[in-house]
Amino acid sequence: MTPAIEAAREANLSFQIHEYEHDPSIQSYGEEAAAELGIDRKRVFKTLVVKLSTQELCVCVLPVMHQLNMKSAARAAGVKKATMANAKSVVRVTGYVLGGVSPIGQKRNLRTFIDATAGNFDSVYVSGGRRGLDIELNILGLAELLQADLVDLC
Repeated sequence: MTPAIEAAREANLSFQIHEYEHDPSIQSYGEEAAAELGIDRKRVFKTLVVKLSTQELCVCVLPVMHQLNMKSAARAAGVKKATMANAKSVVRVTGYVLGGVSPIGQKRNLRTFIDATAGNFDSVYVSGGRRGLDIELNILGLAELLQADLVDLC
């Protein structure tokens, strides 16, 4: 059991666990999840950690087929600039391995933003805390648990 699953259980969220065999040669973990689980990739969301111009780290959750717009992330956070956080920082503050970073159950609670397109679905898929493991859950429950705002990130 991962910290993400534990946190979802503790919060009494309704969720489903989906596992698949991760292929180490594949670099697009979210795209792999969509293909392996046979689901619309619009419902599979990746978790990215950004560093704001204030040095604060934030989490952005967005569809796997889109790229994060740094200006949109900065605007959502109310700062001038955002850049991708370095890998060491991501692992240290989240407690997860790259490619398995879940927005749920991180070591430190970081301010979180979810792309507004998540509102188009009853449920979305996010990493369950390791490669080859996704959690499907209600977007409203996810947003409430993370105290996240739904904003345009792409």
